[in-house]
Amino acid sequence: MFGFGYAMVPMYRAICSALGINVLSLSERQEISRQQGLADGNGQVDRSRSITVEFDANARGPWDFKPAVSHVVVHPGELATVMYEFKNVQSRPMVAQAIPSYAPHQASTHFNKLDCFCFSEHVLQPGESKQWPVVFVIDPKLPRDVKTITLSYTFFEVPGKSAAKQAALVVPGARS
Repeated sequence: MFGFGYAMVPMYRAICSALGINVLSLSERQEISRQQGLADGNGQVDRSRSITVEFDANARGPWDFKPAVSHVVVHPGELATVMYEFKNVQSRPMVAQAIPSYAPHQASTHFNKLDCFCFSEHVLQPGESKQWPVVFVIDPKLPRDVKTITLSYTFFEVPGKSAAKQAALVVPGARS
């Protein structure tokens, strides 16, 4: 019985594949989609058009903050990742956060971030450098007349936050 049960999985996949039935689990479809650069498992990438996404960084304080690249060209529905670089050039720890803005404004509802450093506050030690990702996909329903989107971040120190207190909350080995 054990051998029969063990053999059923590949046999089931072979039969479903021959019949054209999708046998992949949701996590398997998502992994394949990521490898192919798709936003989701339905393959809804609009290759008939390209969108230029420009990146901007503004820092409210004495530190360095910038995107690793000035722009990327993506197809709506295509998964993209861009890194932002930060360096605390102060002689003290700081707690900071970024706030995004979009131009044109109508693009904000079609710009879907899956992972972003702007989702949380960050503790940075004196002289510490970090790189943070922005993982996004542009909804294929973006109006066709929008050809360029500017994503701008303003990075600022969070007032009233003690970096020492926040550092105690950081879990060792956690990604920031």
